[in-house]
Amino acid sequence: MKKILGMGNALTDILLQIENDAILSSLNLMKGGMQLINTERSEEISYAVSQYAKVMATGGSASNTINGIARLGMKAGFVGKIGKDDIGLFFTNDSINNGVKPNLLVSETPSGRCIVLVSPDSERTLCTYLGAACELEASDLSTKMFEGYDIFHIEGYLVQNHDLIRTAVRLAKQAGLKVSIDLASYNVVEANLDFLKEIIKKYVDIVFANEEEAFAFTGKEPHEALINISDYCDIVIVKMGKDGSLIKSRNEKVQIKPRLSNCIDTTGAGDLYAAGFIFGFANNYSLEICGKIGSLVSGNVVEILGAKMSDEVWEMIHAEINKIVN
Repeated sequence: MKKILGMGNALTDILLQIENDAILSSLNLMKGGMQLINTERSEEISYAVSQYAKVMATGGSASNTINGIARLGMKAGFVGKIGKDDIGLFFTNDSINNGVKPNLLVSETPSGRCIVLVSPDSERTLCTYLGAACELEASDLSTKMFEGYDIFHIEGYLVQNHDLIRTAVRLAKQAGLKVSIDLASYNVVEANLDFLKEIIKKYVDIVFANEEEAFAFTGKEPHEALINISDYCDIVIVKMGKDGSLIKSRNEKVQIKPRLSNCIDTTGAGDLYAAGFIFGFANNYSLEICGKIGSLVSGNVVEILGAKMSDEVWEMIHAEINKIVN
C-alpha cells in the first residue's frame, strides 16, 4: 500500500456556529474572508464568541487532506510545527487518533489556531493565528522525513516561504515521490504567481485549484484554465463547487458531477476532495473514479460542522467507494 506525506500549517480549528452576522460586524470581520490575526486579536475574538459552543479539531488545509486520506484507509504522515502548549498537544493526539503519523517540530511560540465562525447560511469566516505553524523552515526538513512515502502533498498557504517550498519539493522528488499541491487561495496565487509557475513546472505532478485560484493562475475561466494549467504538470483538477469539477491529464479530460448535499459548512470541502482524489490516484484508479471519490468525500463533509466526520459517516463513505470502484 502506498503512503502519503503532507506538509502544512499545523492549526487547530475552533469552530463556532453563530446565530447571525451581527457579531461579525461588531468585530469588524469580513464575512467569508480569512484574516490573519495576532495574539491580542485572537483573545478579543475568543472572548466575544465565548457564549457559543465550540468544536475543536486538527485543521489546516494539508492536515485536513492527510486526515481524510488516513480515514480512507491509507498510511499517512504530516510535517508541521507546534508550540509547547495544550493546543499543540491536542493537535498531536488528534492526529494520532485519526491514524496520522505526526512529524511535528516544536517551537517556543504558541501553537497556531483558526477560529471559524460559521454563519446560518453556511458561510465561514476564518480568523487565523498562525503562531508556531508559520515558523516551519527549510532547515527543519531532512531527506529522512520523506523516506518510505510515495506521494507528497503541500498546501498553497505555505507558498509565501519560497525557500521552504523549494527545499521540500526538491527533497520529495529526490526521494522519488509524486508531488501534489493545493493552491489554497486566490490571493496567495496572485502574490506568488511567478514562483508557483516555476515550482509547478519543475517539481509538481498534481495541481488542485478552485475556480478563483485557477483564474488567478491563468486569467481564464475553468475549462480554459484547466487546459492552461495542464501545460505545467501531469494532472490538473479545477473544483467548481455546485457545478462539480474538471480533471485533465494529457489528452484525457473528465467532468465530474457534484454530490447533492445539504450544506451547512464548507470548511474542508476542497481539502477532503483532494483526500479522495489522492486516495484514488494512489490506488491507480481512473481519473473519473478518482474524481468521483473526491466529490463523494467533499460532498459529505459539507453536511457537518468542521472538517472531521464521524465514524458512521466514514463507514458510509467506504461503502459508497466500494460501489464506485466495483
